[in-house]
Amino acid sequence: MDEFKAGAKVRAEAAKTVDAVVSHGRSLDNALADAEPSVQASDRAMLRVLCYGTLRHYWRLNGWVGALLDRPLRSRDSIVHSLICVGLYQLTDTRVPDHAAVSMTVEAARLLRQPKFSALINAVLRNFRRKEIEHSEPPDDESRYSHPLWLIDALANDWPQHWQEILEANNARAPMWLRVNRQHHTTAQYLQKLQAATDSQHAVLPGIDSAIKLSKPMPVEELPGFSDGDVSIQDASAQLAAIWLGSGDNLRILDACAAPGGKTGHLLELAGPNTALTAVDSDSRRLQRVADNLDRLGLGATLINADASIPEDWWDGQSFERILLDAPCSASGVIRRHPDIKLLRRQTDIVELAAIQARMLHALWPLLAAGGRLLYVTCSVLAEENDAVVGGFLQQTRDAKELHLLPNNNIRDLIHDTTCGFQILPGTSDLDGFFFACLEKVPE
Repeated sequence: MDEFKAGAKVRAEAAKTVDAVVSHGRSLDNALADAEPSVQASDRAMLRVLCYGTLRHYWRLNGWVGALLDRPLRSRDSIVHSLICVGLYQLTDTRVPDHAAVSMTVEAARLLRQPKFSALINAVLRNFRRKEIEHSEPPDDESRYSHPLWLIDALANDWPQHWQEILEANNARAPMWLRVNRQHHTTAQYLQKLQAATDSQHAVLPGIDSAIKLSKPMPVEELPGFSDGDVSIQDASAQLAAIWLGSGDNLRILDACAAPGGKTGHLLELAGPNTALTAVDSDSRRLQRVADNLDRLGLGATLINADASIPEDWWDGQSFERILLDAPCSASGVIRRHPDIKLLRRQTDIVELAAIQARMLHALWPLLAAGGRLLYVTCSVLAEENDAVVGGFLQQTRDAKELHLLPNNNIRDLIHDTTCGFQILPGTSDLDGFFFACLEKVPE
């Protein structure tokens, strides 16, 4: 396949992937998994760039399409709309020359069996440049910020001083963070090894001693010692969970909603002797990823495929000294890694998720030993899922109190106090958005 045809094929698959998310509600990960085998291995990075970028800026691109078309496309032609968005993204956010972006996108229409739209696509992309649409005033806030209006309003309500920063961070590319296995190396030792192998300088984050931010993403197989468990891929914010719960000897630890196992592995890396960890997840396929991660790290845990909110189905009756509840949530703090969240999540989901979160807190609290700690974690930035859930639980639970203490003072500048708990906002020191609330069971 020559370079031009291969490039057109990438554009066609990108349009199919974007359309699968926008028009059919599929996750980007699943849609990409179907698309990637259809293009050459050397073109898969470009496919991901086009899909992630188009979805990241979808509302802006959609606004431009509306300004360029005399009338909207019919719903049955949604893939053509997605292809035009892919074409516009190339013109504004990539280094692809304009003539190549236009010609390959037009050819992609033929590969998608939509040749009758070739002339329209060609005219729209060329008129975009001629009419300088890129510099026109956005018609509404959705186009201006490339977020759904309900989410813009929610962020402005919850974070009146920071909502625009959050939206901007959500539209940026996320860095690649590593977690050094401190059982194998100090962070300084691994950093030296990494910089020698990559001939690049990488950054360590003060306060989260195991975290290294790569200067640019790279395949995991190129990371020194990855297959031996020397290092894992994990955002620095997520690394705080295990650090917050601390370490100790002879502890029984529960990791609820454990998949894919990043926090599970970190808990065990920090654990003292004779620690027994139980990891529970309701998705058997995702639980296998926990097993695979632990195998790579050379660590062991009891893995249970069950609903953590129904402990009578799996709990052996022995209390846990530590519980990590990484609750299912809107994932509004990790949009920069998963831009499809902006298209797939609905405002009504937040109420339903908050109810699930509260139910899980109440269900797991009886499993905690007196004097033990439960860490409630979400990758959300919405108060309804975070301090509101924790605050409601504290009001209803006599033997629960919040430990309003940070794991160390070096993260003070990274984190915001909330009514109950702490919040890291997306983009702060290039971190993902995470919420943490540490609760202690008071002996009665």
